Amino acid sequence: MSSVFTKIVNKEIPCYKVAETSQFLAFLDVNPNAKGHTLCIPKNEIDKIFDLDTSAYIELMRFSRTVAIALEKAVDCKRVGMSVIGLEVPHTHVHLIPLNSMEDAQFTKKETLLPEEFQALANKIASFL
Repeated sequence: MSSVFTKIVNKEIPCYKVAETSQFLAFLDVNPNAKGHTLCIPKNEIDKIFDLDTSAYIELMRFSRTVAIALEKAVDCKRVGMSVIGLEVPHTHVHLIPLNSMEDAQFTKKETLLPEEFQALANKIASFL
């Protein structure tokens, strides 16, 4: 059964896309820790990050770095943190989270945005790529 992220890749479920290559997709987390919380995924569904082959792992990190640099330009924050947990969705994903405090990285506080705010934010981040 396809993960929710594979359904996003296959355009069965919409997302607020930030960046895309032939191998990877970045989109806003719809349940964000902070405004701008972005997920970077390989399009190929692999459950665990360390099950990626070395080349795909390195390319995912390179893609995530590019997105993080744009994210930091688009969102007011002290830095962009990165987290890989992988328990909620069985599809490798990197969380890029704008951080202003340690609490922003703890997955306990969530932001609420309207659809138009998500889209405007995705567009703003993408403009820095």
